[in-house]
Amino acid sequence: MEVVERVAATVGWSFLGVVLLYAALRLFDLFDPINYRAEIRQGNPAAGMIFAALIVSIAAVIIAVIVT
Repeated sequence: MEVVERVAATVGWSFLGVVLLYAALRLFDLFDPINYRAEIRQGNPAAGMIFAALIVSIAAVIIAVIVT
């Protein structure tokens, strides 16, 4: 039974992490005047790198908060 509880907790925390990441990206889109998604669609590699770095950094913060 303990294994089921741990799996459920892992799934729950993973879902929470995804929701927080999505919310943080939407909040960033709301406050930043540049539409990075449109720039990426137009083939701007710098916008893709910035957006990727943003995703990695937000994910690192969320993981650190969940683990501690």
